[in-house]
Amino acid sequence: MKKPLALIAAALLCTGCAPAADTTPAPAGPTTAGPSAPVSLSAGSGPQAPGGTAPATTGITWDQASKDKAMDVAENAMANFTRPAIEEQQWANDLARWLTPQATADYSAVDPANVPATRVTGPATLSVDETNGYGVTAAVPTNAGTYTLQLLRTGSQAPWKVNRLTPPTP
Repeated sequence: MKKPLALIAAALLCTGCAPAADTTPAPAGPTTAGPSAPVSLSAGSGPQAPGGTAPATTGITWDQASKDKAMDVAENAMANFTRPAIEEQQWANDLARWLTPQATADYSAVDPANVPATRVTGPATLSVDETNGYGVTAAVPTNAGTYTLQLLRTGSQAPWKVNRLTPPTP
């Protein structure tokens, strides 16, 4: 019986040492707050704020070589992705060379045995936005349906990397 009494006494002692809560009422009326950061722009869709301009994609063009490289990366990434029988570590390492750092982290925990596709069944097709030289979407047919891949690059000479693989919708 002495232990519960000692615990209650210790709790009361601690609450007596705690600082008092601020009970001052908040000021009435509206308050004004300034911006915490400069206004940003939306690339490709115009400014988020009136009077701004969207960043240009200077130096990034869509020539046939850019399209061919994007298709090649999409097809190779899917060829590495559609191997459910391979050992997990080997699968992740082979796939990582085609992925962005974020996608590498995202897909490193995937168990290849859970990938329903086992092979690519045709060439990739691209959905190109001619005003955006930094990204493209590729459709890659597999025996489990067509996967959609988002590919990104950081410049006209930078390699294409897959940022996301979206499985077919049922």
